[in-house]
Amino acid sequence: QVQLVESGGGLVQAGGSLRLSCVASGRTFSTYAMGWFRQAPGKERDFVAVISWSGSNIYYADFVKGRFTISRENAKNTVYLQMNSLKPEDTAVYYCAASRVSYGSVLEPDFGSWGQGTQVTVSA
Repeated sequence: QVQLVESGGGLVQAGGSLRLSCVASGRTFSTYAMGWFRQAPGKERDFVAVISWSGSNIYYADFVKGRFTISRENAKNTVYLQMNSLKPEDTAVYYCAASRVSYGSVLEPDFGSWGQGTQVTVSA
């Protein structure tokens, strides 16, 4: 397993942008697919995006397509989530997660390591 630490959350107005970062410990980061999930108050955690170990496979939830971009830098053990055109309904705690399903899975049970989460709040 890897240890994951997210950063970059905060308060932003609707239409604004944020970039989340997630740094992983360990030497095996490049073998994991990396994903972002989010959980809004009173709701279940939802899949947002995933990127395969090589970056060649990327999947997004429909509600972020065209607005969010996931990327990774294996040399820095870091995965990013660039969030543009933010909406109030994007308000949630965002979690970074690592999966041994290296080609990229959208299923939460396939992710064995999780960060502590970072709060994103979008005001109207």
